[in-house]
Amino acid sequence: MKILFVILLTVILNSIALAQNEQAPITEKALAYRDWTYKTVDGDKDLNLRKAIAGKKLVMIVYWAPWCPNWKFDAPFVQGLYEKYKAKGFEVIGIGEYDTVDKMKAHIKDQKLTFPIVYESVATADREKTKHFVMRREAGDARKWGSPWYVFLEPAKLESHGEVLANKVQLVNGELIKGEAEKFIRQQLGLESNAAGVQSAN
Repeated sequence: MKILFVILLTVILNSIALAQNEQAPITEKALAYRDWTYKTVDGDKDLNLRKAIAGKKLVMIVYWAPWCPNWKFDAPFVQGLYEKYKAKGFEVIGIGEYDTVDKMKAHIKDQKLTFPIVYESVATADREKTKHFVMRREAGDARKWGSPWYVFLEPAKLESHGEVLANKVQLVNGELIKGEAEKFIRQQLGLESNAAGVQSAN
């Protein structure tokens, strides 16, 4: 019985470790990030990025797959950041990838995600056909699935017209480094440094 418990504990700990092994820093990359319009997961309505982020100070776009353990590790932290800073001009928009809309809905409910979420693809076979795949390859992300993948936009600095919103963006080719991410968000929102508050969003 003790041996079985040790084996089970080892499997659980290894799973947790594997879900935290793709952390990456926030880096600036030359990348033409284009405007898009996708269907929302909850109501199948159109959401246009340029319109949705108007008036915000900072927007974090996260591409994710509902089955991805790395995203499941980040999701509570991202939700916490959204709740903590949305009144300060911070917006989070999720883009679901590589699974059915029903699976996305179940994941959103399970993780209690309340920020706007749309979807680009609905099957694993779509991987190399997505804008997500093309952009993250251009950004140097060599991971197979690229979940999660983050792009930060400052609406006040975006192009006001045309398909391309920005030619340089801050992005993360992996999971967020929590302390770094919250510090960056606070700086972009013009909030005072608050070391005690860093990582408290999770």
